[in-house]
Amino acid sequence: MEKLKTWMLTILVVLSLLQSYLLAYSMPGIGATISTTQDYVNTVLMGSEENVENLIFPEDLVLHMGEGRHTVLYPAMNFYDRIYERIRGREFKGFQRSSISAVNWDEVRDLDQGVELRFGRGVPVELLSKVIKLEGDLLFLNDVIDRIWIFKKNESNEVRTYFFSADSNTVYESVRADLTAQDIGTYVGFGEYQTLYAPVEDEIYIPLEPVQSVEAVVGYRSYSAEQMQGNLFFDPAVTRAISNRSGSQIYTDGKRGLQVDQNGKWISYTDPVARQEVEDNISENVYASIGFINQHGGWDGLHRFVYPGPIDSTQAQMIRYQQYYGNYPIVPKEPFLFGDMRLRLQQGAVSEYERSLLTLEDRAEHKAVRWLPGGEMLEKALADYARRGEATALYPALIASPQGDGRIQFEPAWVVRLTDGTQEVLMMALKGHKKPLPGEPGGGPLMDSDKGNASAGDIPK
Repeated sequence: MEKLKTWMLTILVVLSLLQSYLLAYSMPGIGATISTTQDYVNTVLMGSEENVENLIFPEDLVLHMGEGRHTVLYPAMNFYDRIYERIRGREFKGFQRSSISAVNWDEVRDLDQGVELRFGRGVPVELLSKVIKLEGDLLFLNDVIDRIWIFKKNESNEVRTYFFSADSNTVYESVRADLTAQDIGTYVGFGEYQTLYAPVEDEIYIPLEPVQSVEAVVGYRSYSAEQMQGNLFFDPAVTRAISNRSGSQIYTDGKRGLQVDQNGKWISYTDPVARQEVEDNISENVYASIGFINQHGGWDGLHRFVYPGPIDSTQAQMIRYQQYYGNYPIVPKEPFLFGDMRLRLQQGAVSEYERSLLTLEDRAEHKAVRWLPGGEMLEKALADYARRGEATALYPALIASPQGDGRIQFEPAWVVRLTDGTQEVLMMALKGHKKPLPGEPGGGPLMDSDKGNASAGDIPK
């Protein structure tokens, strides 16, 4: 009887192992295969996946070297990256809130050595804390920061660190930041041989000499509308295509819509979302937008998160990511659509999604040095600009225009950003590859003629 029980137990164990094997490897004939309307075509990842840490970084760094000397560094420049990485490794604690008028910032700017990290329209602290080590109270964590200014007092070498609220009225001082006067001296030292900039109104800086940039022609590959259709619609079997009078192709499954414009190179996706009265959380929407792009198309090159600014509670938030080429942001030449990814969200649900279907080749087909004018020529152009009162920033950018045969041309230009977030070209780069001499149009002043030929820009790789 004992031997019989042993054999039966052995047989049961073997049968159990066999059943586990069959279930694990889905052998034919075991169980049932259920097909639902949620089955969809496998997505095609057009670009790489990203996370929030790589999408949030300063629009530029301003180095204040004392004695009224300043320079500006832009993303992907060697010294920009070195300074930013060092600051990301520091900790900022013990925040104290005060009025922005409590400090004479003009005096700090011109007399004290320091570094200013400028985030354009701002970054919510909750997101900023993912890239910089922050520890503060709820009031601080719920704010939006557009600048971080770290400086050492000229007379005492005391290091002070301030975070500027986007409301333009409030600053937060980190009284426990692990930065030393030696750190500030190192940061400022990186700017010694860069082009000098002079401050004008509205925190805008103008280079005293021309800034080197690059004109490039870059090839691209294009993904098809059918690939995006497979990415975005759960049941292709019920998806139908419609052509409208403007020549756009529209795909719809009865609820969602995908409009394809610009000869198949730009898509606009809509998925109606019921309005909710609950206040939106910008950080939640940013995380949701990044996850959505990771699943539906991916990322092509470097992008920077652009804060949408305060909105009416009845509207869904528009999240935008601006693409860079080399050191500078891409601004498409109208009516060409390229360089941005835009999503409208409410409570983490995406209702609109716009992007290009083009992905740039790794190497440019053609490059040429160009010089962006500086000094009096640029200052006069800004002063005469029709919308000068609305200008909040001035920065070098690359104007993108299609050239046919699968290529895009990038032309350097000075671009202004207005209070509503729009970007307009102020001045294109000078013709030719030769740097203008002091006293020539776009060149520096004659008294600076004995200075070096260092430039503030790096040629994109």
